[in-house]
Amino acid sequence: MATINKSAVQQIVTVLSNKRVGAYHQILLNVGDIVKSCRPGNFVAISVGGDASKMILRRAFAISRTSDSSQYGGTMELIVAPHGAGSRWLCAQSEGSELDIVAPLGTAFGIPTEPINALLIGGGYGSAPLFGLADLLKSRGCKVDMLLGASVGSKIYAPMEGKRSVNSLKIYTEDGSMGETGRVTQSLLEIIENRNIDVIYSCGPMGMLQAITELVSATEVIHQCAVEESMACGIGICMTCVLPVTKADGTTSMLRSCIDGPVMDGSSVRWDLVGKVPDSL
Repeated sequence: MATINKSAVQQIVTVLSNKRVGAYHQILLNVGDIVKSCRPGNFVAISVGGDASKMILRRAFAISRTSDSSQYGGTMELIVAPHGAGSRWLCAQSEGSELDIVAPLGTAFGIPTEPINALLIGGGYGSAPLFGLADLLKSRGCKVDMLLGASVGSKIYAPMEGKRSVNSLKIYTEDGSMGETGRVTQSLLEIIENRNIDVIYSCGPMGMLQAITELVSATEVIHQCAVEESMACGIGICMTCVLPVTKADGTTSMLRSCIDGPVMDGSSVRWDLVGKVPDSL
């Protein structure tokens, strides 16, 4: 049985900056030596609401980037959409505020041992963890292309940063307000063939991850996806983030996204059963 990330620690950290970037907040935390254990795909669980809050459960946020070479020591960047009460509280925290975090949590993206052609696909602010991944892949000599998609242009996170981070970038919006009109999957097979893609790394809405998996199922492309499931505890206790996953023997098992994920092999997820309880396991 999988266990909590062995490198995870609980720590009080300081907010270094909190900037509005389009529809999202870019929050930078001073986390010290925690960064030495962080890998692209890991996440952090944060206590929200303050000491008197009724929000007793932590909130999980993907780690966008880390750095151990800044003037502050180890820093962690988060990209947060102020949707629910917990994320709105976090986005309201000012410079100098202290946060109670547990990090790093979850599994990370698998990094190749030799140069490959990688395609990174992000939906909305789900694309944030892919920028740090792009940096790492390029440092290993990989060719990195990126597709970013969202319903509207304002929900594309940092498109100019995307252009600087990868070899090529294509943007898709459903309303046509930025880039090409449509979804990131509409020309996917053509892009895979033209650019000789070996591995796809994706992060975004579950529907997008399912669509990518289905499109590449007849190819030899490996699809590593960071699933988006609500994680109430982040450490494998509450069982609210379980996903149906096919095991090596062909049976289906309900695995915890926070422990066995969030990064998973897209081909192993039973997308047809997501949100349902299988009749038999």
